[in-house]
Amino acid sequence: MTATGPVVRAEELSLLYGKVRALDAVSIDLPGGCIVGLIGPDGVGKSSLLALIAGARKMQAGQLDVLGGDMRRARHRARVCPRIAYMPQGLGRNLYPTLSVRENVDFFGRLFGESRQERERRIADLLEATDLAPFADRPAAKLSGGMKQKLGLCCALIHDPDLLILDEPTTGVDPLSRREFWSLIARIRATRPGMSVIVASAYLEEAAQFDHLVAMDDGKVLATGSPAQIMDRTGTANLEEAFIALLPPERRDRHHDLIVPPLNLSDSDGYVVEAENLTVRFGDFAAVKDVSFRIAKGEIFGFLGSNGCGKTTTMKALTGLVEPVEGTTRIDGRTVDARDMATRKRIGYMTQSFSLYSELTVRQNLDLHARLFDMAHDGIAPRIDELAQRFDLEGVLDSLPLRLPLGIRQRLSLAVALIHRPEVLILDEPTSGVDPVARDIFWQALVDLSRNDGVTIFISTHYMSEAARCDRISLMHEGRVLVSDTPEAIREGAGAATLDDAFIHHLERAQSESSTPAATHQAELVTEGAPVSSPRRGRFSLARLLSFSWREWLELRRDPIRLTLASVGSVILMIVLGYGISMDIEDLKFAVLDFDQTITSQSYVNDLAGSRYFEEQPPAVDHADIDRRMRAGEIGLALEIPPGFAADIKRGRPVQIAAWFDGAMPMRANTVRGYIQGMHVHWLTDQLRQVYGDDAVSGSYSLQMRYRYNPDVESLAAMVPAVIPLLLMLIPAMLAVLSVAREKETGSIMNLYVTPAKRLEFLLGKQVPYVVLGFLNFLLLLALAVFVFGVPVKGSLLALSAGALVYVILSTGLGLLISAFTRSQVTALFFTALATLIPAAQYGGIIDPVSSLEGMGRVIGEVFPTSHFVTISRGVFAKALDFGDLAGSFAPMLLLVPVLVALGAFFVRKQEV
Repeated sequence: MTATGPVVRAEELSLLYGKVRALDAVSIDLPGGCIVGLIGPDGVGKSSLLALIAGARKMQAGQLDVLGGDMRRARHRARVCPRIAYMPQGLGRNLYPTLSVRENVDFFGRLFGESRQERERRIADLLEATDLAPFADRPAAKLSGGMKQKLGLCCALIHDPDLLILDEPTTGVDPLSRREFWSLIARIRATRPGMSVIVASAYLEEAAQFDHLVAMDDGKVLATGSPAQIMDRTGTANLEEAFIALLPPERRDRHHDLIVPPLNLSDSDGYVVEAENLTVRFGDFAAVKDVSFRIAKGEIFGFLGSNGCGKTTTMKALTGLVEPVEGTTRIDGRTVDARDMATRKRIGYMTQSFSLYSELTVRQNLDLHARLFDMAHDGIAPRIDELAQRFDLEGVLDSLPLRLPLGIRQRLSLAVALIHRPEVLILDEPTSGVDPVARDIFWQALVDLSRNDGVTIFISTHYMSEAARCDRISLMHEGRVLVSDTPEAIREGAGAATLDDAFIHHLERAQSESSTPAATHQAELVTEGAPVSSPRRGRFSLARLLSFSWREWLELRRDPIRLTLASVGSVILMIVLGYGISMDIEDLKFAVLDFDQTITSQSYVNDLAGSRYFEEQPPAVDHADIDRRMRAGEIGLALEIPPGFAADIKRGRPVQIAAWFDGAMPMRANTVRGYIQGMHVHWLTDQLRQVYGDDAVSGSYSLQMRYRYNPDVESLAAMVPAVIPLLLMLIPAMLAVLSVAREKETGSIMNLYVTPAKRLEFLLGKQVPYVVLGFLNFLLLLALAVFVFGVPVKGSLLALSAGALVYVILSTGLGLLISAFTRSQVTALFFTALATLIPAAQYGGIIDPVSSLEGMGRVIGEVFPTSHFVTISRGVFAKALDFGDLAGSFAPMLLLVPVLVALGAFFVRKQEV
């Protein structure tokens, strides 16, 4: 394909993450109408450059023009956004796991303003062309890695872009899926010859097929040009050698040709690892089916297979992390048992992703794992020094792992797996994303372990160049082993020119023999040659807003945990709090220390015990007994009647009784104190009346007290109307904040950055389902209050409902505002709980009226919406108020609605900062 003018032009483009320089004065021109490849290991700046080109990340320094305009200008980004498709790094990172294949593509079509007929036509074309049509109703989470990448490509192509940006679309994907993916790209380009494609790739063999390459390292551009030009410039025979030649001398000099001495299996001391008829099931799904193999001592055994074929599950079965339902696994003749730590200590396991503790230094990670494997304390430090020297970690022992380059992190993971001197080393795709030099250094360490130390190595990989270095390899597909032999024997047996072709040959044959449809047909893609026009693309779109609402509802409906929290979470809490929070004093346990022991003193006690508020316990023996029983919580009140109590009553002398209260809860203690004082005065008055008659206690006045709104002074009638605002603030806010935090964690927030969707559409669209759910929660809480707790609604039900609707809008809006500052669901939950519970409970007028607060507490109470809805709720429930009486509470809440919405739209970013 002949390149046209530059589709991207960068001058002195730089980007920093804190103190880490991701891009260092990059100046390049990327030609249009062809496939441009960015090559280099992880962490060299490829993803950062692609995110800047797509408009997903905010620029810092330099100049970047894409499709003829400056990407610093928001107006240009909004204009070219519909012409760009961006597929971020990671299997299915831009997808929604609970949505089906069709629903994912349909959602992206909605975001780009396509009509229903247009979406249906394009979806049918794309799914047919990618062989995903038979799986249209399957959730994205249940697709294989290759199918996820195809689906991600469909979502990116739904709006027929001019520039397609793919960030490592085939990393972690098996060779057959890689070949199918690039075949699909070729067919798309055949129908759209003007479309430009920019690809970041970790596989140099596939990069050799691109039209133009940009080699990068450490945030800098090493070279640009066609693959042939780069190889001619470096005088090398392939791209891997060319990339090594382009590296700085200090990096290049560390590389040397890797030689793997042959292993004579006849001289081996027998088989160390054995699997016999191994079968592992997860429910009804068989992940591993009747797998058998044997690995000799010191052998490097490679495990290859398609994504989701069961490689990792087989490895976990060998370590005892997964228990097979059938078959056995043995290490050196001893059956692997998850409960037998002696066997597991003979195995070193390195997971597919970096799994060490990022908050611990390199030395601390090594020390911790040595202790976990019960190594002798005096042998830990020498072993750490030995491994640090062996794997060149001496200069980074006191560094944090995440601050290290990927190659050094992989060597650290290998050192951790070897800390306890295992006999068997199991490595799950250990070199994914590592540059060729670091990969060869890593493999040199494996060869030394195998040939010099006799360590048996079981390794899975997608790199065919690594598979060729193994003594034997096993190809796996859909839980079964297809073939096991030496790499050369497998290649010759398939009649293939390369091991990659042999792998594909076996996979295609296995697919043809199974029910899995193979990608054999070549459906035509119908494209329009130009983006779909949309007159409302630059303005606020109700259709896009409702698209976010539709997608959020689908995800919520298919997530049982969130759906339970959204539907009955508030009801459960209402029952707990309604019965649990009470200021009423009933059946308070008390004991008496009676030093008088007279009929009069007993009459005093009986008067107290006869009340429904108190429950008498066995008498106290002494003060120590009172102290012990109160500490144990056996009693909450103790009375001490002094000697001569009856005599003082008869003679009319002042009478004193000591009362000991449990003051752990001051409000409750004060209530008990009032009850005791009142009953004490009542008993004394009754005694005087018996001696001197009614005239002795008659006064010149009579005070009659009445409680107007809660005549029985019941806590339930006061607390239930106050608990409703508390729950309607907490639950909807949590649901709303999780909806955004989840997208930040999974990476699907990228779809906001790179589609025409506006921040206000995104926020309001997400808010709508939770406002509806919040109002339904209000209706459930209202029914509980009336029919379960017996608290009637005396005022305007319409006013209460309207207040609840406005209040739920505010609580969900607060959750969305908080989501702008949180990046994980755990942080979002914690922060939302603090930001809602404390102001609502402490300053919302639930316990103490806002008018009684002072200073900042009074300000928070007046501003926070809970105080206003508490007034509405209690006013309607207890005081029979209506709209006219509650206007002063509605006004502040209505004023807060646009404020929260505006703040949320301001702080939620349209680009990653």
